[in-house]
Amino acid sequence: MDSAGALLAASRVELRFGALVVLDEVDFALAPGEALGIVGPNGAGKTSLLNVLAGSYRASAGTIYFRGKDVSALPAAERCRHGIGRSHQVPRPFTGMSVFENLMTAASHGGGLTGDAAYARCVDSLKLCGMMHIANRRTEALGLLDRKRLEMARALATGPAVLLLDEIGGGLTDAEAAQLVETIGEIRRRDIAIVWIEHIVHVLLQAIDRLVCMDAGRVIADGDPKLVMADAQVIDAYLGSAHA
Repeated sequence: MDSAGALLAASRVELRFGALVVLDEVDFALAPGEALGIVGPNGAGKTSLLNVLAGSYRASAGTIYFRGKDVSALPAAERCRHGIGRSHQVPRPFTGMSVFENLMTAASHGGGLTGDAAYARCVDSLKLCGMMHIANRRTEALGLLDRKRLEMARALATGPAVLLLDEIGGGLTDAEAAQLVETIGEIRRRDIAIVWIEHIVHVLLQAIDRLVCMDAGRVIADGDPKLVMADAQVIDAYLGSAHA
C-alpha cells in the first residue's frame, strides 16, 4: 500500500553495520487494522526491519513514520508509549517476577496506566493469551511456549495500536497453532494492526490480509498472500534458482 494514510510506514530505510548492508532502501506501509505477514529466508532482514520499526535499532538512513509523524529519532521505550508494541523472537521475560507482575510492568511503564486500569488491562491480556491459570507463576518456571505467550501478552498490556510479532508460532502443535490464529483474530477485532514474521507459512496465511517477502535486505514481493507465495522471485528466494 501507499504510505499516505498508513498507520506505520518506512521510507527508503537502510540499516548498515560497517560494510554489511542489512536493510537496503526498504519501503513499508501498514494500514490501520491491517494484518501483514513477513516471510523470507534466514538472513533476509525480517527481524532487523522489526527492530528498526520498534526503535531497537536506529536506521542508518530513511524515515520511520507512525500516525503520520516522523518517529525515527525516538527510542524503543518512547515508541512503545506511543503505541508500537512488540514481541521478541527469543523471549525476554523480566526474571524474578511472576507472569502477572511482568504484565503490570508493561502496562505501567509501557502503557502509562496505574491502579485499577493497569490491573484490568493485565487481566484482559492474560485471558486473551490463555495465561490466567499461570498468572502467579514465576517466569523462570515457564517453558518455551508459555514464554512466547508471555511475550505477546506483555506487548498487549502496553495497549498498542500496532503489534509487531517475531516468530511466535515456532514449536507450536497444530492445536496450539489453531488457538494462536484465533487469538490473532480476536486482537484484530480490537482494531490492533499486526505485523507478523513467521516461518510457519501455512499458519501465517490463515491470519493475514497481505504478505511481504524479503530477501537480502530488500522487499521482493508485496501483496495478496497467495500471489506472493506463487511469485517466481519468492520461490527462488526459498528454494534457489536451481529448483527449476
